[in-house]
Amino acid sequence: MLNRVVLVGRLTRDPELRKTNSGNSVASFTVAVDNWQKDAEGNRTASFIPCTVFNQSAENVSKYARKGSLVGVDGRLTQRTFTRKDGTKGSTFEIICDSVQFLEPKSSQTGVNSDNNDTLNLSQESPVDDSKNLESIDFPDEDLPF
Repeated sequence: MLNRVVLVGRLTRDPELRKTNSGNSVASFTVAVDNWQKDAEGNRTASFIPCTVFNQSAENVSKYARKGSLVGVDGRLTQRTFTRKDGTKGSTFEIICDSVQFLEPKSSQTGVNSDNNDTLNLSQESPVDDSKNLESIDFPDEDLPF
């Protein structure tokens, strides 16, 4: 039997990061995924899928993803049952994520705090023009990898 889910969609809200009693990180978020079918007026519909991710992945999602971020989710479908305050039983489905991929560059994600640890500090010296040092090299076509 196989239980595998792959989704691509946008977050409907900022991820919610929590810690378990044992100190593990858990992030919850909802992914809006377009449906192929249209409603009666011809508009596209969407499904809103709750997702949960654990440990370091949860911290990364909480740190780098925001409402509207495009993500790819790979995981498994699970069903939870619960008892409501009025005593009735209910159930819900959610995706337990094995991995979450960020599908947009950082610069296109509005509202994401970016620190400058990713930037490369270049010296203030004038740039070197390497084009003057290039020599022509002849390779036979059969030696080229493409």
